[in-house]
Amino acid sequence: MQHPIMATTALLPQSSSSDFARADHEENGEEFEQKFQQLVSELPKERGWVGKTIHQYEGFWYATPVLKGILILQQHFKAQPDDVLLVSYPKSGTTWLKALMFTIMNRKCFHENDENPLHKSNPHELVNLLETYANVNPKEPRPAYPVMNTHISYTSLPDSIKTSGCRIVYAFRDPKDILVSCWHFANKIKPEELPPISLAEAFEQFSRGASPYGPYWDHVLGYWKASLEWPNRYMFLSYEDLKRDPCFHAKRLAEFLGHPFSPEEEKEGLVSKVVELCSFENLSNLEVNKTGKHFAFSKVENKIFFRQGKVGDAKNHLPGEMMRIMDEITEEKFKNIKYLNELDSPKDEKSVAGTAISQKDQEMAAIVSPSIPCTCTAAVV
Repeated sequence: MQHPIMATTALLPQSSSSDFARADHEENGEEFEQKFQQLVSELPKERGWVGKTIHQYEGFWYATPVLKGILILQQHFKAQPDDVLLVSYPKSGTTWLKALMFTIMNRKCFHENDENPLHKSNPHELVNLLETYANVNPKEPRPAYPVMNTHISYTSLPDSIKTSGCRIVYAFRDPKDILVSCWHFANKIKPEELPPISLAEAFEQFSRGASPYGPYWDHVLGYWKASLEWPNRYMFLSYEDLKRDPCFHAKRLAEFLGHPFSPEEEKEGLVSKVVELCSFENLSNLEVNKTGKHFAFSKVENKIFFRQGKVGDAKNHLPGEMMRIMDEITEEKFKNIKYLNELDSPKDEKSVAGTAISQKDQEMAAIVSPSIPCTCTAAVV
């Protein structure tokens, strides 16, 4: 079984981006919809996992409503310097990090953990997914709360995010576990009339980069390369490292977000309390996440976002040959960035917190060092 190491991205029609998405003009809803339908009809298509179709746009694959949200964001989203954006490929620990980031940044507003809105709201209700929010609020697609989330690629980000100076936390995970988790998730939320996608079909699309929001590897690399250009604006955090030492990385995250834990807070055990509140075990057992629903293009049961929360579950689902192929693609794609290529290798976390290093040094670290966990110089514990 020979793997396809990501075919070259197909060239898109000239009108697909510059003439539509980033056009600097106002349109009424009818004009926008007409142009959108024209664009969709011209784009390459693949079978969707949740909807009927995904479309290739700016080198990545998106479901129809996601693509519409992206185009709205590209036209109307105005980022602010104090915004914080959590970026992730789907099923990379997004729910967990939304809870952590919200709690860290708002901990002084809630004197006791039981006052935290997480007890009554799913993390996805507190930190909006931009491509969903834009569909509902096309003229004002920036949420009022400045912590936001997106799964879209760096190439498709609104220009204002790239130039505003806002901070970006990038969460990533072993792609084998992502594939399995995405496959489970898609088959749970798909419409009843849509046949389920088999694991073999999902693997075939994912491994050649033609899955929703894919290619996964290019998604990671797009943000990694941007982090080398603006190291102080980016923090990379792997799901595996967060599972390995959640308190350590919660402190790093707080430092990067500009809300570091004080010595008094650490002495009082607040870091552990925040981590416990946001843990998979606690969140999955809250009533709101057992029985509640929230809107994400359609009504979604909150419990669907809590399956296992484990590292390495892929081995329980993927045959050995699929595991081997996925590892070979990852090794090839991330061959010059050892941190991205060694998600399962042990790391001495305390030794990599480090002091600030120059951009040139960071570029070298990205090529030769297996122990630099993030490109953010502010994340010093």
